[in-house]
Amino acid sequence: MAYVQVEADDQRLEEGPERLQFKSFLGADATAQNLSNPQRSAGVGNTDRRYLSDESNRPKGGGSFWTIDYYQPYFDIDTQTVLKRCYTTLIPTEAKTYISTHLNPPDLYGPFWTLTTLIFALYLSSSLGASIAKYLSTEDKPYDYDFQLLSIAVTIVYTYGLALPVALWLALRYLGVGEWSVVEAISVWGYAQFVWIPVSVLCVIPVPILRWVLVALAFGLSGWFLGSNIYPVLASAEAKATRLLIIILAAIHLGIAITFKVLFFSYYVVDKIGGDISIPGGDAGTGNTTVPRWT
Repeated sequence: MAYVQVEADDQRLEEGPERLQFKSFLGADATAQNLSNPQRSAGVGNTDRRYLSDESNRPKGGGSFWTIDYYQPYFDIDTQTVLKRCYTTLIPTEAKTYISTHLNPPDLYGPFWTLTTLIFALYLSSSLGASIAKYLSTEDKPYDYDFQLLSIAVTIVYTYGLALPVALWLALRYLGVGEWSVVEAISVWGYAQFVWIPVSVLCVIPVPILRWVLVALAFGLSGWFLGSNIYPVLASAEAKATRLLIIILAAIHLGIAITFKVLFFSYYVVDKIGGDISIPGGDAGTGNTTVPRWT
């Protein structure tokens, strides 16, 4: 039997029933690629936190970055998981391990659901509380619903729950901090606002001191949750001054709590002070009148 010898790229290949050999360069290329591009750190909480555009382990979805299909996997989550992620934010002991334990992988359905529900809860509870206060007060005028509060709630809630985490993520990326993704930032902020939903419902009760206690409780729980999940990311930055951002975020969070209290939970019942006193030159029987006031 004759052999055919072929010269190709300085490599001698021989055809034969026993000496036929195949050599693959895939392993060497893959090894070289892994050495030149080492795997990224898992980040805070032992979860993979990469930028949205270059996540290699993100849920499989079609389409490009600017299409709806690209984000569809982040909305593929069952209701039971969303509810568990919501009520877990109310447990202070679970805050520090929330990302690694309950938010892996992060989603966008829960935050959008939480923020949208909060908008309607704020408006409905405010309208109901104001109407109850008006009914229990001494003034006979009917209550007029203020639909402008709905647009105010939409602006405040979506700006704080969506625009702020995106802005923080961009700022941290500019500073070289890549410990979390933009989806994770939105997810943390969205779920942190869940506590305001039951607080909004309870603030229908026309008792000023109770409303202040509920607002303070919501401020404390949501603030502790956000701080426990955000500060480790800020602390991973090389510049120590980056940690001071937590003070700015705390001030914004306090401003949101006060805004909710003033705009949506400030109606209470006011009774007459003193008896009816006739005023000379006025109608008989005219006395002091009261209306619901802001606390």
